[in-house]
Amino acid sequence: MHMLGVLLIVLFLWVLAWNLPGLKTRQTLLLLASYFFYSNWGLGFLGVLIASSLLNFMIGSLLRKQATTGYLWLGVITNVLLLGFFKYLPPIWSTGGTGSWLHDLASHIIMPVGMSFWTFQGLSYLFDTYREEEIDPSLLEFALYMAFWPTVFSGPVCRMPDMLPQFRQEPALSSTNISEGALRVIQGLFMKFVLAQLLAPGVAAGFDRLKSGWGGLDVWLLGIAFGFLLFFDFAGYSLMVIGVARLFGIQVAENFDRPFLSATPSKFWTRWHMSLSFWIRDYLFVPLAAARRNAWWPYAAFVFSMTLFGLWHAARWTFILWGVYHGLLLVGHRLGQQVKLRFRFSAPLQLGLLLSGLTTFLLVSLGWVFFRANQLTEALAMLGSVVSPEAYLRFAMPRSFYVLTAAIAVSYFVFAAGRSLILSWRTCYTETLSRGTQSAFGSWPADLTLTTGGLVDFFAVRLWWWFAPAVFILTVFTGLAIYKQSAVIAVTPFIYTLF
Repeated sequence: MHMLGVLLIVLFLWVLAWNLPGLKTRQTLLLLASYFFYSNWGLGFLGVLIASSLLNFMIGSLLRKQATTGYLWLGVITNVLLLGFFKYLPPIWSTGGTGSWLHDLASHIIMPVGMSFWTFQGLSYLFDTYREEEIDPSLLEFALYMAFWPTVFSGPVCRMPDMLPQFRQEPALSSTNISEGALRVIQGLFMKFVLAQLLAPGVAAGFDRLKSGWGGLDVWLLGIAFGFLLFFDFAGYSLMVIGVARLFGIQVAENFDRPFLSATPSKFWTRWHMSLSFWIRDYLFVPLAAARRNAWWPYAAFVFSMTLFGLWHAARWTFILWGVYHGLLLVGHRLGQQVKLRFRFSAPLQLGLLLSGLTTFLLVSLGWVFFRANQLTEALAMLGSVVSPEAYLRFAMPRSFYVLTAAIAVSYFVFAAGRSLILSWRTCYTETLSRGTQSAFGSWPADLTLTTGGLVDFFAVRLWWWFAPAVFILTVFTGLAIYKQSAVIAVTPFIYTLF
């Protein structure tokens, strides 16, 4: 569907949704709109989504009547088999060689877009129902939960206890929802269509067109560049989703929270792709780690959970090893904590945070080589350059790639530091107001801090100021979409729609 048509339909639905009487009518409108947008990828895909919704709703109804492990396993196996048929069987069957009937069959099986995400939503509903949480959606509400546009395409992975109360709440058109939603859309558009597009050509050149001869610095910077590309692409998409949902009065869970500022691998996974990493933690790692009391068992649970996390992306050795790599990082972090406690080693707080954060950033960046490499042999060759001293004398990428990657990485950390400072000023201002303003002033540093904090608070509270720029930027991108037949602009698709 053309971008201009999408924007016009969304605008029409937005106006209509706030003026329809009755919750059921609004829920029906949102569901039909979600099905309409999803059907643009294919009516067959929509049929699979509806079938999955009906199956999960029926099994959930059985679990509400009698929460048995048999019904739960029925739901888990049903979802895994359905996802496995579309996602994992085709690459396995295609290994049979061109001309075999399995290869021909595999070539005709296409996974419905977003299936990995809404399958996890269906499973989380079954797990929560088995735990006897107070959730009793109607079929209409459950179908809306599974298909809610635009989270259905690539998340964030939602949970029924968070969404159901909002589906049942009388909508209230507020300036906060409109302004904050518009601001999120602006941020997402900028991250995806500006920052991600700057990095995409260099990353593609390093991984797709350069087949050998990487220098050691090349590999490090390619890992860093791809990490930022994936962040700008997927976090940008998530912000747009959160913003659009907020415009319709629905608050969707955050998906990213300054992940590259994480001081440890454990902290990284509480800030990166949060909706999915928390799903893995709550429904896989925690039950698995509690299954046995051996001292080594939680470490095995880490590696197993992260391996499945990698396999969730695709049935490829590169993704599996990426998961194993992160599982071992988590184990190493836990073991390091124990060694630190045993030998009572300590360092100055700021220095320790800096070194820990830098180490985490570099290790995570190195892991992206597994995630992005086209083949396992390519990943191993690139990692071989990292551990080869003479490879650091070889430079295979263009100079502009080094400059751009370094500039974006440095800018990110400078921006993050500035943002933290501004937020601290705002906190200081609001806390001062709550205590009383007369004792707040007296010295120019305090006056400057409070004045700056007051300005930040003014614009944060009155986010209507952001609505006009939002309309302007959306109009610009709509014009670019209309003019694309004569443009030289090539926008890469959203990466996570591939999973």
